[in-house]
Amino acid sequence: DTNSRLCMSSAVAGYKKTLGADAPPACYDDFNHAGCLFITGSNTAWAHPILFRRIEDAKRANPAMKIVVVDPRRTDTCEIADLHLAIQPGTDVMLAHGMLHLMLWEGWTKPDYIAAHTTGFEALRALVRDCTPERVAQVCGISAADLLEAARLFATSSATLSLYCQGLNQSSSGTAKNAALVNLHLATAQIGRPGAGPFSLTGQPNAMGGREVGGMANLLGGHRDMANADHRAEIAALWGVADVPAAPGKTAVEMFEAAADGQIKALWISCTNPAQSMPDQATVRRALERCEFVVVQEAFATTATCAYADLLLPATTWGEKVGTVTNSERRISRVRPAVAAPGEARHDWSAVADFARRLERRLPKVAPTTLFPYALDDAAGAEAIWREHRESTRGRDLDITGLSWAMLDALGPQQWPLPEGAARGRERLYEDGVFPTSDGRARFHVAPYKPVAEAREARFPFSLNTGRLRDQWHGMSRTGTLGRLFGHVPEPVVQMNPQDLARRQLKDGDLVHVTSRRGSVVIPVQASPEVGLSQAFIAMHWGAEYLGGRSGTGEAIAGVNALTTPAYCPDSKQPELKHAAVKILKADLPWGLLAMAWLPAEQALAVERALRTLMPRFEFASCVPFGTGGALVAQGDAPV
Repeated sequence: DTNSRLCMSSAVAGYKKTLGADAPPACYDDFNHAGCLFITGSNTAWAHPILFRRIEDAKRANPAMKIVVVDPRRTDTCEIADLHLAIQPGTDVMLAHGMLHLMLWEGWTKPDYIAAHTTGFEALRALVRDCTPERVAQVCGISAADLLEAARLFATSSATLSLYCQGLNQSSSGTAKNAALVNLHLATAQIGRPGAGPFSLTGQPNAMGGREVGGMANLLGGHRDMANADHRAEIAALWGVADVPAAPGKTAVEMFEAAADGQIKALWISCTNPAQSMPDQATVRRALERCEFVVVQEAFATTATCAYADLLLPATTWGEKVGTVTNSERRISRVRPAVAAPGEARHDWSAVADFARRLERRLPKVAPTTLFPYALDDAAGAEAIWREHRESTRGRDLDITGLSWAMLDALGPQQWPLPEGAARGRERLYEDGVFPTSDGRARFHVAPYKPVAEAREARFPFSLNTGRLRDQWHGMSRTGTLGRLFGHVPEPVVQMNPQDLARRQLKDGDLVHVTSRRGSVVIPVQASPEVGLSQAFIAMHWGAEYLGGRSGTGEAIAGVNALTTPAYCPDSKQPELKHAAVKILKADLPWGLLAMAWLPAEQALAVERALRTLMPRFEFASCVPFGTGGALVAQGDAPV
């Protein structure tokens, strides 16, 4: 499986269930044509800052454009909104059903489009009949008037473009959330034309490209499904083998649960840091400890996962790689190395191909020479792999048989599909109302609203949300060494509504135990009116490298994901990283220490590593860089 499972698999499943393929139908130019932007489950201002600049430019160019933002928190993205719907966590499906209910009542749907290009609408109509404004307002925690205004803007604007990301995806009902939003576009014909369509924002560079080549446990190359016998036969023919496995592999959460139970004996981890990014860190780390052989292929030896490696393979990082990437609008770009790879670092594909050849010699022969005839550690090898991928797309929805590296070099990035004979790719999909399904029609997905997997209750009265900071990236293996990037948010904190702090007699900077059913962390609390009542927020980036010590139950802290739940969407298998039920209690520790040091840059990393070895001896400890050069700040409370 790949880390797209934590990122985009719900968006993939939502697109496939409604439109027939994992293919965002819109493009960035649509920002300039939209009459309404519907931003949901995305703090675009922080998570996609370059795209947000384009949104700001589009708003300045067209002040009449309306922007609706759906988010339990009031984020920086909300500052540009004409309407902010601060829904209760996890109620997105109910919101969409309530909007459709009102669209039907007010006559804002497009019956002609529905009849000509879709199926399944009557079943959906029956489902949303009971989603009255009063019921939806009560469940979502918004006013009926705001619900009506959101429905009106979405349905009646000249063109509505929806932008969405992890708030919809990282959920135990992620597929239903994605599909419910696409349903609104189909019901109002807000798709297949400039400025209109459901546009999923990719959570990380080349997540789209990874899916194109089959980079998830249930996929094969060229947007094929492992469960489809015809798809398996096509890939087997392309690869020159008799068949490929019919059963999908285990997905991310399933994989680590199986390893923790002793079913999986070896793990090969590349381009991801599960000891920080996966939910339920107690299970993940138990799996890594129990696994008999752990290979970690990594560019940064300081990640939490590297500590579990039996074999560490040095890999190239982004500025050393060669190949292509695909962004959110289906645009393929060439990647060229800025610097040579250092030392023994190798491209990920090269290490895998080399291993495959060695394994091939130990297995029954299935090819005259090798199934992996690539020039290792050479640009020619990367291009040969890309050409194989290109052929796998022939006749598929993402057909790029008309594309070549020479074209990319000469003309720059290109969008797919770009089949053989085409001069350029396609900006928008489904302009003709024909969809990649068996009958050419889009499908309304009928899924009732289901609450979050782990509801708030008396023992765990807070909803914990996780998300990005403006200046950090994922697990901070790169950004976490740059002091300037900590100027915006200098240390781990849990944010709470000021009223919740007052009720619990807490003040800014107090240390608290944040405890879920899986773990507990000690962390400073910060008042934030942007956070709703009975809610809390901790940035996703704070792993054990930055949030160390012991939990309230005496276990070693494994960062924010010591708290999160492994519950996942049954369709996409994407875990619910956006919601966990927690309790928050004051941590009365006897003493604390804050230390700062200004060190030569060449010494700072070594000192930082040494300090972090001490962090588990404290109930709370953090160590972060600040300023420029080699400045460090470390703090700890109450050694155990």
